[in-house]
Amino acid sequence: MKAKKKAAAAAVNAAAWIITAICLVPMLLILLNSFKDSLGASEMNLKFPAIPLQWNNFLVVIEKGKLLTSFMNSCIYSVVSVFLCTVLASMASYVFSRNRSKLNRFLYLYMVLGITMPVNYVALTKVMMFLTLNNTRLGIVLLYTAMQLPFSVFLIHGFVAKLPAELDEAAVIDGCSPVRLFVSVILPLLKPAIATVIVLTFLNTWNEFVSPLYFLSSSSKWPMTLSVYNFFGMYFKDWNLVCADILLTSLPVILVYLLGQKYIVSGMTAGAVKG
Repeated sequence: MKAKKKAAAAAVNAAAWIITAICLVPMLLILLNSFKDSLGASEMNLKFPAIPLQWNNFLVVIEKGKLLTSFMNSCIYSVVSVFLCTVLASMASYVFSRNRSKLNRFLYLYMVLGITMPVNYVALTKVMMFLTLNNTRLGIVLLYTAMQLPFSVFLIHGFVAKLPAELDEAAVIDGCSPVRLFVSVILPLLKPAIATVIVLTFLNTWNEFVSPLYFLSSSSKWPMTLSVYNFFGMYFKDWNLVCADILLTSLPVILVYLLGQKYIVSGMTAGAVKG
């Protein structure tokens, strides 16, 4: 039995490594071709770039693709959306979990239903125009927050439900106000869930393409996804520049993902040790 279990585990690990290698091939292809010249990158293969490396590709992309402006726009949209989504989802999840009235149960189910509901861009466009939020940074931030809030509430609610209510009672006996109870007692225990929400919300908002395409007509407010799309339309023959553009756009997402994964694992490990 032990030999069979070891063989099964080895097969699963081998399959996981193969799938991981397949998933990493596109990123490796982009990385290698971003350092080639236009002729070398036109072949789109996995050959290593010739020496010297074409670092100038990134300078051309930043200058002609206006990446600094779009980078700042993406940072504003993603960071503010992550902050609003995390704060609102944490507070809503705590109330829904601790106060199990019929109204709160209905509101929770109604909000979580947003995970499965498709976005109706026709109706949403009319709402954005009525609220004068079309082609504004505030409108995109609020839209991103609303789109990511249902899943965030669903995720954090599951963590809050596992926290014993005796913690709240002990804090109240010690003189904690509701706000201090939530900030000082509940939030520190939700670090793994909050880190997960931060990572997922940042990934989704940074990579969002359709919503800015519909609701941002001014190029000065475009995020990096639209800048990459526009840059590809102008330089679709220069794959070295396109790959450099994609690589610069993907770096913040990769960094946030790696940092978030490290924080999530460390938080869950610390929680397991305390338990």
